[in-house]
Amino acid sequence: MKVVNIEEKLSKINTHWDPKIVGELNNQMVKLAKLKGEFVMHHHDNEDELFLVVKGNLKIALENDVLEINEGEFVIIPKGVKHQPIAEEEVSILLFEPSTTLNTGDKITSQTKKTLDKI
Repeated sequence: MKVVNIEEKLSKINTHWDPKIVGELNNQMVKLAKLKGEFVMHHHDNEDELFLVVKGNLKIALENDVLEINEGEFVIIPKGVKHQPIAEEEVSILLFEPSTTLNTGDKITSQTKKTLDKI
């Protein structure tokens, strides 16, 4: 067991849309990432995702709505729901999702990260 300092881990991330693993439990991953700009619209067939905004403001476009997640708030995107994260300014997030979750879900793009680094 060890205590994880979120700010210290975030200070090691210098890229956008490149999640890093900071913990694992029960076949779930705790990931940190910095986001800026628009991500691909996608969905996950078998996994729910939790997005917790640590710093900044994140928008998640859905097919017929846009969610706004502010610092200290989180949203759970159920499996099968198409979503597109949008960060107008840099946003730091914590993700909690199954270890099988591919960041771009049903899409393979230049933003797809098949192997994640642990920090």
